[in-house]
Amino acid sequence: MPSPSVYDHYSSTDTDSVDGVYRVVGISEEDVTLLRVGDPDGQRVNTGEIMTVRYDELNGFDPAENPDGNRPLGDAVKSKAEMVYWTLRVFVQQLAAHPLMTLLAVAVLVVGSFGEEFLSLPSSAFSILIIGGSLGLAYIGSGRL
Repeated sequence: MPSPSVYDHYSSTDTDSVDGVYRVVGISEEDVTLLRVGDPDGQRVNTGEIMTVRYDELNGFDPAENPDGNRPLGDAVKSKAEMVYWTLRVFVQQLAAHPLMTLLAVAVLVVGSFGEEFLSLPSSAFSILIIGGSLGLAYIGSGRL
């Protein structure tokens, strides 16, 4: 059997181990560390199961396809929608946690967007205010404050 590399995938043929697809996540001089990333049908799973096998025990495994690419379209769309929801929720919570800074960034953004009618500044100043206010909101919402 060729020497395994990190990120190679193997499926178990040995009856002593859990059936599924495993990803190589670590290699030492005597052992290979595997993370179970797929079920016996080759569908992606998040188990966190890690096992270490000796090189000679790796003969009980066959090369396998990466299960990350065969996710059903509905699951992928659902996962992305959940990610957008949680990202927006955390962003809004961070803005709410810093109300004064948020208010300042919104004020800069509003002046940059609508201030041309009321203020006599060069037009480039308003563009800078819009960029500054937007970046300020992004910075506050990112939780780095």
